[in-house]
Amino acid sequence: MTTLHSDYDSTRHPDLLVWLTERQAAFERWAREAGGVDRFDFSDASLDALEGLVKEKFAESEEITALRRSPFIQGAVWYIGETLRRRREGWVWKFEPDVTFGLLPAFYPAVPDSAYLDTPCVGAPDAKPGEDWYPLNTLRRLLATEDEFDNPIDERLVGMIEGWYDEDEEDDE
Repeated sequence: MTTLHSDYDSTRHPDLLVWLTERQAAFERWAREAGGVDRFDFSDASLDALEGLVKEKFAESEEITALRRSPFIQGAVWYIGETLRRRREGWVWKFEPDVTFGLLPAFYPAVPDSAYLDTPCVGAPDAKPGEDWYPLNTLRRLLATEDEFDNPIDERLVGMIEGWYDEDEEDDE
């Protein structure tokens, strides 16, 4: 982990900028390998297609964590985040410090430590760390069958993306 400077800009982290450039350049190939470029147009239908692929390829969220550096998962993380960024006015890509320690973790370290947020996220520019959307966690949640209270869940990717802020807006009314 790295100590942050007071002028740290989570939207300008050098590793994030490289990752975004690589992901955008690899998008067409990723989409072709995942079922076709025309299929992945940032629509709800494309999110349904991605959800189907994830559920077909993986049985448990731990598999996604273990393979989070693979081209398929990296492409899926970018695709979910980019879909959100395009749908939410003003949202940006970020690489945030750990909410507990305030330190910056390594960018996609080889050995995962689930105690640290080590993946890019999207959110409002002025959101505090921990208030952003983490696409990797979204992928992992697709495979969850129970919540933290052992209640059954069956979430859909489209519902997660479309409904994330809705609960907060309803609470404010």
